[in-house]
Amino acid sequence: MKLTFSALTLSLMVSAAIAADSGFRPLFNGKDTSGWKLRNPNGNNSWNVKDGILVNTVNKGEHGTDLVTEQKFWNFTTRYEYRIPPGANSGFYLRGRHELQIVDDFKRGMPTKNGNGSIYNFKAPDDFASKPAGEWNTVEATIIGNKISVTMNGKKIHDNVECDKATGSEIDNKIDEPGPIFLQGDHGSVEFRKIEIKELPK
Repeated sequence: MKLTFSALTLSLMVSAAIAADSGFRPLFNGKDTSGWKLRNPNGNNSWNVKDGILVNTVNKGEHGTDLVTEQKFWNFTTRYEYRIPPGANSGFYLRGRHELQIVDDFKRGMPTKNGNGSIYNFKAPDDFASKPAGEWNTVEATIIGNKISVTMNGKKIHDNVECDKATGSEIDNKIDEPGPIFLQGDHGSVEFRKIEIKELPK
């Protein structure tokens, strides 16, 4: 059943209230890209919002633009959902420097260092947790100091992994400083929703 605008708005408000009760707050409001900016301010914006979903709209063979939060963070837990079309590639960066890879690799059926859910080019997931292209994936990631833990689709795929370097395409290499959440444009019309964060003590 298709939600009406009023029902969708109510749903987003309820989700925000639940998140607030658990210490989380939304980074994406479901309406526009308030609180976000282009990594390259001179680039063409490939991001837009459709039906409460943040979409990187690109044509086949083209690359999109990167989107980063205006706010920077240190220790935190973030939760988000994403969906990709066949052949797509993207990334969700913690502090703008540590990429949690997003890629269509369901048919591969095994975790790799550059596969979906990997700490890109650094560590493969402990378990294969990818869903087929077109299905929503859920992720909860925590970074405290230089240690990263990730649960994807209900499976713990990284447990206190010490990551002492940026992993590629990072905003900078200042790994001992706060940084933004960074959504990689790359290629394929990746979609995000329910992006939220809970900041943790230093």
